[in-house]
Amino acid sequence: MATAPDASTPQRRMHRVEVAAELLDVGRSTAYVEIRLGRLRTVRVGRRRLIPTEYIDEYVELLKREADTTR
Repeated sequence: MATAPDASTPQRRMHRVEVAAELLDVGRSTAYVEIRLGRLRTVRVGRRRLIPTEYIDEYVELLKREADTTR
């Protein structure tokens, strides 16, 4: 069972697409669609596509703004 990180545990700042999808509670293919649409930003490190934590937060804020405009 996972435990809560403490102050001495470094937090990951970049995540694989699969991990970011899990954090966002969406499927892997949905994450890739959002990336392709430019809604979920990524960075390239070599051949790897990674998503910084701040981009995940930006995506969540985008979803919240969209939800507010549809009310």
